[in-house]
Amino acid sequence: MKFAAFCDQDTATGLQISGIKKTFIPNNNLVELWHEITQQKDIGILFITEEIAEELNKELKEFRILNSLPIIVEIPDKHGRKPDHVDYVSHLIKKAVGIEVKK
Repeated sequence: MKFAAFCDQDTATGLQISGIKKTFIPNNNLVELWHEITQQKDIGILFITEEIAEELNKELKEFRILNSLPIIVEIPDKHGRKPDHVDYVSHLIKKAVGIEVKK
């Protein structure tokens, strides 16, 4: 399984430097690209910026309910973390292990 990212160009550049080869930068049709990415079976973890996750709200919630892979990890973009961010990775850990992860 591979890592991939769905993000803006600046975030993609940083992630590519850190070794993530598959990066998807949205053009004018965000939902179409989302469906293209989620059809790829070789992606195990998908990093997605909070901004894009917010725009894909309905599709992202639906995907999380119906699929376990890829694991979607929301990350901040160059502007920083959004104040109303929900940490879904901590929620997954609590659900799987029964232990709450605190920062």
